[in-house]
Amino acid sequence: MHQKPVTTQNKQPAGGRALTLRQLRYLLAIGETQHFRRAAERCRITQPSLSAQLQTMEQLLGVQLVERSRSGVALTPVGREVADRARGVLDEVQGIVDFTAGAQRGLLGTIRLGAKSTLGPYLLPYVVARLHREHPDLNLYIRDGAPRDLESELLEGVHDIVLAQLPMVGTEVVVERLFREPLYLTVAADHELAGESQVSTKQLQGLRILSLSPRYHLHDQIQSLCTDFGADLARDYEGTSLDALRQMVGMGMGATFLPALYVRSEIQARSEVVVKKIKGRQITRSVGLVWRKSGGRTSAYVQIADAIRHVVGTQFGDLIVDG
Repeated sequence: MHQKPVTTQNKQPAGGRALTLRQLRYLLAIGETQHFRRAAERCRITQPSLSAQLQTMEQLLGVQLVERSRSGVALTPVGREVADRARGVLDEVQGIVDFTAGAQRGLLGTIRLGAKSTLGPYLLPYVVARLHREHPDLNLYIRDGAPRDLESELLEGVHDIVLAQLPMVGTEVVVERLFREPLYLTVAADHELAGESQVSTKQLQGLRILSLSPRYHLHDQIQSLCTDFGADLARDYEGTSLDALRQMVGMGMGATFLPALYVRSEIQARSEVVVKKIKGRQITRSVGLVWRKSGGRTSAYVQIADAIRHVVGTQFGDLIVDG
């Protein structure tokens, strides 16, 4: 007697019901907030409704997705995996919606842009003005953050695109090179190098150099420069911002390297610090626009990249346009 083979094709969850995109969004909200009330507020539903939808999901899948305790809620290991897959599904669905809308009406809708605090405030006001003038139906939601955080948040779907210092690598992202930004040696106004028109690499040997914390890519670059030039990277004082670095340099605690956009915006002729070029060396950092391959709005992101290049080429003579 032959038994009929078992097949899983077209198999439906219990009761013939299927998961919905809305339920996947609810699960992501719970995972990101780790709180039922805040998740419900984010999803604009009541907490009982959110709990009921979660219970329905768990019944449909036959697994526990969320752990509940007095201290709050957290996704179970299975719940985390489901949430990761749900994020990809929602990205693809949003990509379909955005693609069809963009194909009909051009650059429009809301795009979430993450930018490093050492870059965004000095460049993006010019970019936003241009985009608003040329694409009035576009809403650009901008959020500053530390580079290491921005990278993980991009992959988690918090941002659609990120303006970041390169390199930024990964099989899940697309990198569009934008420009190279010079870095200038910065010393106190009364430093012995302040009167030099340019500083040689030999004069950097043994020079005490301050940097941002390792959370910033600029730290890695300054550390590399110190190794190349024989300078001394100070590890007892790490700046939390470019302003903090400038102030410490102005107090004579050491020298540093500051990016051109910051210098242009924040350092005046009669400042407590002065900036110097390195003789025979052009020191730059590379900046690019990065997005997830699954984001679905490549044409829109390329248009934004082109707008940034145009602004850089027309507004900032000391920056070098790439691409």
